[in-house]
Amino acid sequence: MSFSDRDIDLLRGFVREAGEAEIMPRFRALTSGDVTEKKSSIDLVTDADLRAEALITARLRDRFPSALIVGEEACEANPGLLDALAGAELAFVIDPVDGTFNFAAGLPVFGTILAVVANGETVAGLLHDPVLGDTLVASKGAGARLLSHTGAEAKASVIAPRPLSSMVGTISINDIDGENRARIARNLAKPKMAFAYNCSAYEYWLASTGKVDFIGHFKMMPWDHLAGVLIHGEAGGYTAKHDGTPYRPGQTSGGILTAPNEDAWHEVLREVVKA
Repeated sequence: MSFSDRDIDLLRGFVREAGEAEIMPRFRALTSGDVTEKKSSIDLVTDADLRAEALITARLRDRFPSALIVGEEACEANPGLLDALAGAELAFVIDPVDGTFNFAAGLPVFGTILAVVANGETVAGLLHDPVLGDTLVASKGAGARLLSHTGAEAKASVIAPRPLSSMVGTISINDIDGENRARIARNLAKPKMAFAYNCSAYEYWLASTGKVDFIGHFKMMPWDHLAGVLIHGEAGGYTAKHDGTPYRPGQTSGGILTAPNEDAWHEVLREVVKA
């Protein structure tokens, strides 16, 4: 079973349906029994995560019955799904509610992420905002587009490169040791402004639409990054692991950094991540 650019609209329909049917009805309506801690008090899963992933998975299985489906919540029960990703002929990677902590807290900064991987390469990605109904989409080699809930469509482009002192960005430091966290936090005084939304979907959205300059991560789970990295690249940006190598499906360590171009990437790596 193959995937083509024509299937992007189909996938957008799946994530929109999940947002309308399973996510937004539960936003600011969760009970204590609808929220469960996974590894810590800031690593949560809600009933919306589980139901949205189940709906998207069911729709994908109907259309692509032989594809591998790697959902964040499914991987909690079956980590072997992640191991199979890099070698899969066709795979779909789902984060049903990225920014679950925000969602559970009633903060409207969360999104649904869906990536398409074929033979070890990300070939399509979607970032969907269930609150507004807008979606950022990209297919490899075809550019990135912002599709509004109103039906309007616009090309997505990264910000023009500028000096570090004028940049706005974030490095997610919650998953690293205290000494390095403090060091990078100090270095984030070098850009004009640092922000933190605790939501990869929003971070890649902002970077891919020219609202911020850079984003960086140490936790590299594929459902958080595959779609966003592709979309940002198709919007004209540059992403690599901290060692300078490309980020590939199945890789979960090493840290990644996203910037408007390679020169900006090296400056942020040198002055913020490594200094």
